[in-house]
Amino acid sequence: MVRPENKLCRLKRRTEGRAILILPLLILLLIAAGSARMARLTLIRQTCLKGRSFIYLYIPTGADLPKVTSLLISNANLRSPEAFEWLAGRKHYAANIKPGRYRILQGLRNNQLINLLRSGRQEPVKITIRNFRSPDELAGRIGKSLETDSATLSGLFRDSLFLKKYGLTPATLFILFIPDTYQFNWNTSASQLFQRMQREYFRFWNPERLHKADSLRLTLPEVVTLASIIEKETNFNKEKPCMAGVYLNRLNRDIPLQADPTIIFAWNDYSIRRVLNYHLQIPSPYNTYLHTGLPPGPICIPSIASVDAVLHAEKHDFLYFCAREDLTGQHSFARTLAEHSANARRYQQSLNSLNIKR
Repeated sequence: MVRPENKLCRLKRRTEGRAILILPLLILLLIAAGSARMARLTLIRQTCLKGRSFIYLYIPTGADLPKVTSLLISNANLRSPEAFEWLAGRKHYAANIKPGRYRILQGLRNNQLINLLRSGRQEPVKITIRNFRSPDELAGRIGKSLETDSATLSGLFRDSLFLKKYGLTPATLFILFIPDTYQFNWNTSASQLFQRMQREYFRFWNPERLHKADSLRLTLPEVVTLASIIEKETNFNKEKPCMAGVYLNRLNRDIPLQADPTIIFAWNDYSIRRVLNYHLQIPSPYNTYLHTGLPPGPICIPSIASVDAVLHAEKHDFLYFCAREDLTGQHSFARTLAEHSANARRYQQSLNSLNIKR
């Protein structure tokens, strides 16, 4: 005869055995369901660019996950923000948000989109440095392309303490910027911009150029300053070495440079087409009619052609040059004041005939 308590024990053991078998199955089913959901969310095509093949997404420094989601909704028409944020949480994207400019393709899946943004693989921006005439003009061009705004850059361009770290002053700022087209990450900071420009500066001023400057007994800021004047004197590269020779002759003889572009710079009026006597009276260190030697710094960012024209200046005995009367922008060179005065009269007559008074 089987005692009731033994039957209960056997029943309890069988129930516990079944539970032990069922529990792992339930866990596997839950894992499978979660994996299936994650797989579905991973494969969701999120970006809908309305006929465009790609857009650029700009993620600012300090952005959090809600900010990134908002940017994707407004710029890439994110189809399922909840799915994006769920998968972003699983992939720990919130702790790995990298600012920058990202190229977002049409129809990216959730997983592809998050992997791209986590990677930090930015699309660089291109910035062309050319013969800008003022720090504000340079700051405006850079500020259009980088996260750092133009107002911040303009302030730093005038900040003596900041510039001192790079061996610059507000007057010599332009020597650091070598004309070229450069690639930057969109979130490049102002300090990173200066560090990059300093590397390019040292690369440009190779031993050959340094030797040429030394042979002219000019510092690098002086070379660039003279090159900036030549940059504004002529658009013809073939004239530049001869023009450089004129200015070097005047410097070596302590004759005022009498360079009209420095007068225009001093007045900060680039509409001036004809420098008149009253223009020459402006009390400015950039007035090369009143002061001998070079002005305090460059009046623009000169082209490489102008810099190299100074370094390879022609040796001659010209002391003067004047725009030709044919108004082509080319110049006539002279050794004597009498010869130069005759050239200048012909040019002035041409201006008068066209009623160019200013």
